Amino acid sequence: MSGLKTGLGYIKDSFSQILKGFILFVLATSGLGIAILLREFDFNGSTIASTSIILEAIGLILSYILLRKYVTLKEEEDVKKKEKKGKFK
Repeated sequence: MSGLKTGLGYIKDSFSQILKGFILFVLATSGLGIAILLREFDFNGSTIASTSIILEAIGLILSYILLRKYVTLKEEEDVKKKEKKGKFK
């Protein structure tokens, strides 16, 4: 039972990252989803392709905005670790 409590605690602590991951997944698959939806409504191929490409481009831009802060923070942490290693040698 304590293992379950610990697991739920980890999930609760990382809920924001789980939510970001879900948002990134939705953004990454949005072009495919809209293409399938438009195909079911009998739109022509050029409309389906152009709409899904535009939506996928928007999804990529939003994904970049979400991930930019995360990547920048990781790079800064790596630089700080390297600086600390250099000082102690």
